[in-house]
Amino acid sequence: MFFCKSKKQPGPIIVSQSFEAHEKPHNKNLDEEPQDLLESAYSIAQSLKVYSYEDLIAATDNFSPSCWIKGSVFRGRINGDLAAIKKMNGDVSKEVELLNKINHSNLIRLSGVCFNDGQWCLVYEYAVNGPLSDWIYVSSNEGKFLKLTERIQIATDVATGLSYLHSFTNYPHVHKDIKSSNILLDSDLRAKIANFSLARSTDGPEGEFALTRHIVGTKGYMAPEYLENGIISTKLDVYAFGILTLEIMTGKEVAALYSEENRNLSDVLNGVLSEEGRLEESLSQLIDPSMQGNYPSGLAVLILRLIVSCLNKNPSDRPAMDEIVQSLTVILTASLAWELSNNTSSHRSSDEIPREQGT
Repeated sequence: MFFCKSKKQPGPIIVSQSFEAHEKPHNKNLDEEPQDLLESAYSIAQSLKVYSYEDLIAATDNFSPSCWIKGSVFRGRINGDLAAIKKMNGDVSKEVELLNKINHSNLIRLSGVCFNDGQWCLVYEYAVNGPLSDWIYVSSNEGKFLKLTERIQIATDVATGLSYLHSFTNYPHVHKDIKSSNILLDSDLRAKIANFSLARSTDGPEGEFALTRHIVGTKGYMAPEYLENGIISTKLDVYAFGILTLEIMTGKEVAALYSEENRNLSDVLNGVLSEEGRLEESLSQLIDPSMQGNYPSGLAVLILRLIVSCLNKNPSDRPAMDEIVQSLTVILTASLAWELSNNTSSHRSSDEIPREQGT
């Protein structure tokens, strides 16, 4: 988990301090847990490939430090293919049940499980380019660079995966922990949503909500209605998606965005968008400097407006994820056209130089 500490963050925030946040069951007799785990293991084994612990030891060279990725996740090779192997404790049946019934290119695929000596190991497809957080934060991206179109494509992928979760599963599911470290990139820099440990169903049609008194998540990404009243709906993911997209466009962590301004982030963005005559300058101060201004300001404005709509304090005024996908698809198409036009112009200019020198 990428854990953020923000200044003057409003609301009674109760956040898991561990690397990965887990929503813990309430009023559960600890004596019942081993039996629950056995029942979960039996149920899961009926529908997923089950690996032996010896298989995973061989795949990871006995969970060697050289195979360690982050937290409790290791890289392994099974039947010649790379896999991400995550060690987990406790009852993982809800997460596994969800991953087992979903099938979408923008959601990480669970390929199998292992249960050994009271501990689970979940085997996932391997995303070779790692977490999005390694690519977008200016201070830690180690020279990795994303062009505007790649950033918009990643945002579109995330929105598409969330739209599937919200609209095409049996009862809408809320991920509840959308953030840059939970977005993985494959070899083509296409995004896959990972870490469904907090995901839950709203147990009703899209638009309905559930209530909880157990607030857990990542600071900066959690919607105000969840922090203040424990309201869980698909609009939680919409709010977090807005924060994520803002990070993608600025190259800054949400903690830095909050610490630089003591105002609401929507107010900050609206201030930039309302700058008459100084829009280009305002955008240059906000947009990731690694792009070196290589983006059309019109598209940047459209993305910022979309972010503002996602951060609306009233959840019912936020767009649904399918609307966001439609908007981003239009923006992506325009960005691809702009990029093609830009490349063509640059190519023509370079072709013309020798002819001019030869005359």
